[in-house]
Amino acid sequence: MMSTIMALNPFTVFTYLTLFSLLTISCSCFNPKILNVSKTESDSNWSPAGATWYGSPNGAGSDGGACGYTNAVDQPPFSSLIAAAGPSLFKSGKGCGACFQVKCTENKACSGKPVRVVITDSCPGGPCLSESAHFDLSGTSFGAMAVSGQADQLRNAGVLQIQYKRVECNYPGVKLTFHVDSGSNSNYFAALVEYEDGDGDLSRVDLKQALDSESWQPMQQSWGAVWKLNSGSSLVAPFSLKLTGESGQTVVANGVIPAGWQPGKTYRSIVNFKV
Repeated sequence: MMSTIMALNPFTVFTYLTLFSLLTISCSCFNPKILNVSKTESDSNWSPAGATWYGSPNGAGSDGGACGYTNAVDQPPFSSLIAAAGPSLFKSGKGCGACFQVKCTENKACSGKPVRVVITDSCPGGPCLSESAHFDLSGTSFGAMAVSGQADQLRNAGVLQIQYKRVECNYPGVKLTFHVDSGSNSNYFAALVEYEDGDGDLSRVDLKQALDSESWQPMQQSWGAVWKLNSGSSLVAPFSLKLTGESGQTVVANGVIPAGWQPGKTYRSIVNFKV
């Protein structure tokens, strides 16, 4: 080999050595981990949280709790897959209706598969205060994180460290629904807002009186998912309601509260947020 190289002129030897060096550098710099970038980004969307459960093992935790959804929590589309949230997620009621995926892997009964839950209640004490994020899940939601047939074993654990991430709400075929508060009258209107697609929670609600009016009046959050307007004068129905989600997306339910509306009644719109 040495005699062959010596027979070559210096320029040729230099060329061979340069090519060999470049090939060596190229090979040593290849990093197969870059092929897993999408997986890494997907994993980074999850955050740690604590999880407990409350209510009956196969129930909905409570009848609506601090958001005011009452018995809707154990009926479709919620179907008992709900959670009471700690202060960081409940946001004094502004988090009502927000959707999350939760999953667990630390217990042998955990399936590791995500389960979508909706915030319908507040968890104001204990680990809900001491942890940066905590879900007090319904018995149904907690058990749904388990391997098939091992829901009871997982619930027996009582407390878990889980992972969670915010997701869009999506209720196919379901439109925005407004339940008029029983204390509403001609000067004061309040309504519970349910089944928002997209963000799930609301940052603003505005009311417009009569279909020919152009003036929108801002409502105030009363409590939970209930919004109110105390006008101090007689309100003229029908009412249109404009909802603004946390992301800024808006939707208008024109004339959804009819003339002759009644306190305690529920009115369904024909619209919802785009998803």
